[in-house]
Amino acid sequence: MPTGSGTELFAATLFVLLCVGMGLVLLGLVRFMTKVLLKTEKHKLGKEEPYECGVPLLSDARTRFGVRFYLVALSFVLFDVETVFLLPYAVSYRQLGHEGLYGVLIFVAILALGLYYEIQRGLLNWSEGDA
Repeated sequence: MPTGSGTELFAATLFVLLCVGMGLVLLGLVRFMTKVLLKTEKHKLGKEEPYECGVPLLSDARTRFGVRFYLVALSFVLFDVETVFLLPYAVSYRQLGHEGLYGVLIFVAILALGLYYEIQRGLLNWSEGDA
């Protein structure tokens, strides 16, 4: 054990305690100032309703979506991430040569298998009921 490590540990512990203490002091100060400066108003009729660009509320904002919506959204995210992996190849395809091409072809083949699986499961068929 090198000499001076006890003082380094003490200094690090003191630093962490000061940081946590400062955070708690700031949190308490913000809460106190919020209570001091808070203006109490009566609840008006439209005060707590959602407001979107001046359009009046047509229905409940907490409507349920079908499972199919979430499945399609998840599929979109998964297949959209493929672009993130294909763009670097598009930039440097000359330097990667045939090995890079084969790697990208395997990657696209795996994505095509996933798309085929989704089509077979009927995920992209909106005319049927919920999945």
